[in-house]
Amino acid sequence: MPDKSPIIQVRNVSKRFGKVIAVDDVTLDIEAGEFFVLLGPSGCGKTTLLRMIAGFEQPTEGQILIDGQNMAHVPPNRRPVNMVFQSYAVFPHMSVADNVGYGLKITGVGRAERDERVRKALELVKLGGLEERMPDQMSGGQRQRVALARSLVMRPKVLLLDEPLSALDAKLRAQMQFELADLQERVGITFVTVTHDQDEALSMASRIAVMNKGDISQLATPSDLYEFPANRFVADFVGSVNIFEGKLTIDEPDRAAVDCPGVGRIYLNHGVTGSHGSDVFVALRPEKIYLHVPGNGKAVEAAAKDAPEGHNFARGRITCMSYLGDITLFDVTLDDGAVVRVSRPNLSRHDQEDFEWNDRVSMHWRADSPVVLLS
Repeated sequence: MPDKSPIIQVRNVSKRFGKVIAVDDVTLDIEAGEFFVLLGPSGCGKTTLLRMIAGFEQPTEGQILIDGQNMAHVPPNRRPVNMVFQSYAVFPHMSVADNVGYGLKITGVGRAERDERVRKALELVKLGGLEERMPDQMSGGQRQRVALARSLVMRPKVLLLDEPLSALDAKLRAQMQFELADLQERVGITFVTVTHDQDEALSMASRIAVMNKGDISQLATPSDLYEFPANRFVADFVGSVNIFEGKLTIDEPDRAAVDCPGVGRIYLNHGVTGSHGSDVFVALRPEKIYLHVPGNGKAVEAAAKDAPEGHNFARGRITCMSYLGDITLFDVTLDDGAVVRVSRPNLSRHDQEDFEWNDRVSMHWRADSPVVLLS
């Protein structure tokens, strides 16, 4: 188990560029040995925050401590961190071994120790035996591993990664997500990564800070972030979601209900910390909605018993279908007027044949599936 004491402490940090507030009074702790991700859309402040941790930008206000030391007057090359840039910045005229050992050479590490550390670093990133290879003889994924090895060989306490997978194609990016997570687990040092890719963040992180307009909207584990978003922005940004506006009409300790125009009454099997009659949002993930084959009356009857007060149940017509291989996405226009996105797994080769465009369908969802958001 990793040490749970914070290796990075960000205290009331703000960064302004003229009148633009890039980071707005952010406070957070990053624990030693965790894979921490700063996630958010372009312009949310995540890269600026990473650059302040690295020392390439200075906070306008607040403090950043690394391993208990205030970094206010510590230059980037004196901080116990190393950074992997989006472009990798691999030297094209140097071999893999020379690239990886460059930092050790300029800091005066002897040849024998340098060669041994380079060898071990390359083995860590699965490039053992390629010491003499030139960068132009390598794939994008291999060059990314060279950049990782060059940082790891310096034995930093924290490795900072700025959009490390964005230059890779989709299939290689998915492969490298698992490799990065595995590498972090094996080396045991703290990784802090910036990305705008929600799937990338969910697959790699131990914790995620979702940023919006310079502030942290929510800090949580991937599962809590996805299943229990703190507000509408997080629900909408992380994963696909249906969001319905409505009014909280029942709010008791063990049940609640929200009346949503175009959808009807949505029941929950738990209370909501809100005021009766207040305006709220309901978030419902597409994969948590059960879509019934036309004419399957038994499934519809079973669905009606699933939630308090009867059921979370709706009828409509399929107005869009998108086959994606492992799943099929449906847009269903309800009889009450709302459009609901439904995700259905294709568990057999013929699942996609159950439905057609313009089919009349029924759907239901469990009472523990929706999440009520107050903002």
